[in-house]
Amino acid sequence: MTNILEQKVLILDFGSQTTQLIARRVREAKVYCEIYPYNISLEKVKARDPKGIILSGGPASVYDKGAPAVSPELFELGVPILGICYGMQLTTYLLNGTVEHSRHREYGPARLSIDDPGDMFHGLSPDPVTYQVWMSHGDRIEALPKDFIGIAHSESCPVAAMRHRTLPFFGVQFHPEVIHTEIGKGVIANFLFRICGCMPTWDMHSFVESATNDMRAKVGSGRIICALSGGVDSTVTALLVNRAAGHQLTSVFVNNGLLRKNEAETVLAFLKQFDLKVHYVDAGNRFLSKLAGVEDPEKKRKIIGEEFIRIFEEEARRIGDVNFLAQGTLYPDVIESVSFKGPSATIKSHHNVGGLPDVMQLELIEPLRELFKDEVRKVALELGMPEDLVFRHPFPGPGLAIRILGEVTAERLEVLRDADAIVLEIMKSSSWYRKVWQAFAVLLPVRTVGVMGDERTYDNVVAIRVVDSLDAMTADWTRLPTDLLAKISNRIINEVRGVNRVCYDISSKPPATIEWE
Repeated sequence: MTNILEQKVLILDFGSQTTQLIARRVREAKVYCEIYPYNISLEKVKARDPKGIILSGGPASVYDKGAPAVSPELFELGVPILGICYGMQLTTYLLNGTVEHSRHREYGPARLSIDDPGDMFHGLSPDPVTYQVWMSHGDRIEALPKDFIGIAHSESCPVAAMRHRTLPFFGVQFHPEVIHTEIGKGVIANFLFRICGCMPTWDMHSFVESATNDMRAKVGSGRIICALSGGVDSTVTALLVNRAAGHQLTSVFVNNGLLRKNEAETVLAFLKQFDLKVHYVDAGNRFLSKLAGVEDPEKKRKIIGEEFIRIFEEEARRIGDVNFLAQGTLYPDVIESVSFKGPSATIKSHHNVGGLPDVMQLELIEPLRELFKDEVRKVALELGMPEDLVFRHPFPGPGLAIRILGEVTAERLEVLRDADAIVLEIMKSSSWYRKVWQAFAVLLPVRTVGVMGDERTYDNVVAIRVVDSLDAMTADWTRLPTDLLAKISNRIINEVRGVNRVCYDISSKPPATIEWE
């Protein structure tokens, strides 16, 4: 994209659980940023032409065998660099300083004393004398690299922040991206604006204008079909493309038979209020036949992704002379499909990214590819979408197929649909729906013994998943009131035939993912 993406900051990920929080803080400061694995090539870094580079934290020690590292040539590019925690230790190590295991490890809150109030700490109030920051490290800097000076310390860490005397290289041992660091936003803002010279141009109004202009230039007079599910991501994509190309767009709503209860009817009724040309395809039997006997979650995703594309290609031939396929890929989809360790350690493929076939006849348009979910919702409001749709819970592209562990059948889909509908109904009626990121039911591939009406039963188990999150990159399980959980459980067991046990998932992400598959 042009204009608002011309200035950017790169974040190189060394496996920190808070790398995505760094990106959030940078974007909250209205500066565009991108996350890449630490082993991105220097050529690619140069090609991205960043205004600054941030090296994330990570679980390794710089002296570990195979510890993740960047080329020392990164420091010869003339680009400002900020190392955070492991990123600071790696900077020290690569520039011939000394890192050693600390006798007093720091995990959690610590008091930071600032020794040099300029640069990274510019404009921060001198009172109090110390600030609370969040530490998470077992190593510390023992000898600074040549021409570096310490600019802050803590009780157990003599060099808690450092800078080069003349070059724009900085390091902080604490984590400015977490909310527990009270000066975190100020430190990041100083790096972005004072050190890198960025301008706060990243906002959703500018994004809409830029995305519209870029798509208009890309598609020219070409014709486009849009993969429309009725969720906020695909609807925003359709509206943006429609804004750019108008009559050249046909939105295709595919009912893959893996949707929630009454989903197809609800979506079609809702879309009528928009000036969109929508074609409905009922392909439920087609998807189910392809999924017959398949239990592996990655195979499910690949099958569903490929079948979607084949249907869109068929629709393109039916429409005639279609050149582009638009879909609602988000930035978390991109990040999770290529982990910091590279493709071999990919967490899971997303149907919008890793689930696409190798050979496609249509060129992809993904206007939301750079956005987090909350940013997409801001775009939706910018486009005038109603709040009921804007704040609808995320629903995976593969649908209920990845909420049914094991084989997907029509019977198992019916059980899950009924259970999931009860979860959503109770969440909405209790006012909890808008308080959480996502709530849904999962059908497990096990049966348990129960008693109903004085008779023995041997039926299915349903798990309930409710999480709090900002962007789906990290998530924590929601502490729902026990009476609400009891209500959900009782209604599912009493109303959904074939279920005699309900469990509540209390796993956070990481180590778990939000979806079960």
